[in-house]
Amino acid sequence: MRRMARQKKDGLARGLTHYGDAGFSLYLRRSFAKSMGYSGELLGRPVVGIADSRSAFNNCHRHFPELVEAVKRGVLAAGGLPLEFPTISLGEVFLSPTSMMFRNLMAMDVEEMIRAQPMDAVVLVGGCDKTVPAQLMGAASADLPAVQLLAGPMMPTSFRGERLGACTDCRRFWALHRAGKVDQEGIDEIEGNLATTSGTCAVMGTASSMASIAEALGMALPGSAAIPAVHADRLRCAEASGRRAVELAKTPIQPSQIITEKSIENALRVLLAIGGSTNAVVHLAAIAGRVGVEVSLRRLNELSDSTPVLVDLKPTGQHYMSDLHAAGGIGAVLRELKPLLHLDCMTVAGVTLRGVLERHPAWVDRAVVRPLAEPLSAQGGLVALFGSLAPNGALLKRSAADAALFEREGRAVVFTSLDDLAARVDDPALDVKPDDFLVLQNAGPKSGYAMPEAGYLPIPAKLARTGVKDMVRISDARMSGTAYGTVVLHVSPEAAVGGPLALARNGDRIRLSVRERRIELLVAETEMQKRKAAWKPPIAAPTRGYARLYMEHVLQAEQGCDFDFLRRT
Repeated sequence: MRRMARQKKDGLARGLTHYGDAGFSLYLRRSFAKSMGYSGELLGRPVVGIADSRSAFNNCHRHFPELVEAVKRGVLAAGGLPLEFPTISLGEVFLSPTSMMFRNLMAMDVEEMIRAQPMDAVVLVGGCDKTVPAQLMGAASADLPAVQLLAGPMMPTSFRGERLGACTDCRRFWALHRAGKVDQEGIDEIEGNLATTSGTCAVMGTASSMASIAEALGMALPGSAAIPAVHADRLRCAEASGRRAVELAKTPIQPSQIITEKSIENALRVLLAIGGSTNAVVHLAAIAGRVGVEVSLRRLNELSDSTPVLVDLKPTGQHYMSDLHAAGGIGAVLRELKPLLHLDCMTVAGVTLRGVLERHPAWVDRAVVRPLAEPLSAQGGLVALFGSLAPNGALLKRSAADAALFEREGRAVVFTSLDDLAARVDDPALDVKPDDFLVLQNAGPKSGYAMPEAGYLPIPAKLARTGVKDMVRISDARMSGTAYGTVVLHVSPEAAVGGPLALARNGDRIRLSVRERRIELLVAETEMQKRKAAWKPPIAAPTRGYARLYMEHVLQAEQGCDFDFLRRT
């Protein structure tokens, strides 16, 4: 017994269960492990945990049984012992009120299971929108060697002479249906042809943006972000991730050595160059907060002004993620951005970003990834706005917006909640004109709706039928990365905590200036003070469970909507 107690505290000897006798704890653990059929030789190997986020409520992850088996194959081949374990799964479209509410819960689950169970390294298997940030947040806090293995994107579908891929095309056809240009039979047929393989959305939505960020940060293996879910390369990547995890168990490189201020800035550069999701800014801020780094929206503007858009993918371009993989992947983007990047950042591959780029093949399809000197746009896809309506900032995805609406003053048409929006937006009597600004209140982190992807307010039906396709829309909500339009999001402070957005009224004038980075509510200060004095919180605080924990501790968008007690200070 005493001999066992003196063994190195790795593998199964890590974090022994407390029985008051360490030797007995290890003896009992090995005994129970042998009940599962493991040999003594295997039980003496480095342990690689495999965090599996599959669920029958998560279509993106339906190929994970095969993917996890490939990880195990890699671990065993490299001399490790693979032990998979389940975590919470966040199926984007299956959760109410929104998956965003449960991202922090999953991050806590991942962190605590990594810390509580005996493993020397971990492979994080995930893909769906909130899953990857939750896994990276948890891994950053646990600070055990970790490899992020992405699910990979869906393949687009050929349908009646065009390519379709959830969910930009989903939104496009739904807009046509709302406008009366696609009937019920047509929309039912399209429904069955938008998403036909496993994997995440096939466009540069939030899932693909987070996959790209995981690679740019250095937490996923080089070249892995864009491999389609159904491609054999995805399985080879899974095997390689398992192998690399064993190497990390023997020669550790911790997430805190990889996720740094410099690598986070690299990730922001990539996000801007790919025309990525506004959601990714919130998630990256949360990941950064776990290592004590702030993502400044003012610094985002500086980076955006000097980072061109290079990738021509939907929702802002023409191509799909499978095209990006064939074109050279995120490696091709990183090579173009090389003069703008911090090349000394360490990666999970065990070499710096400079070393990664030296190894990558040089071929690139210029129809998909433009040269740095010949960009699609000279400025990045995202811009932060400040002003009397958003003192702490708001975001606009200018690469997906109508530039004709960037310098505009308009009349506010205000919806006080999502329920109010649903009840009135298609009312024929709604007083709204094409040059008005649609404003949604009380859809932020503390609203009771938990900041859903509702910022993409639908064009009122009576305007849609006349051909109106875009309007200025403003809210404290989020927007799907697959969506498009002139949509101002993440207004902070949010309405539910009494921010200026809560004080906007029908008929107020609002001025938007993307050039000046401003969003102003043009109401006299004396009137604002009167409205503030009369303001009341929109909902009662939850009294129990996770909803109470969430409401008491969730932060605003610029701090990643993480819990205050989980950020490193």
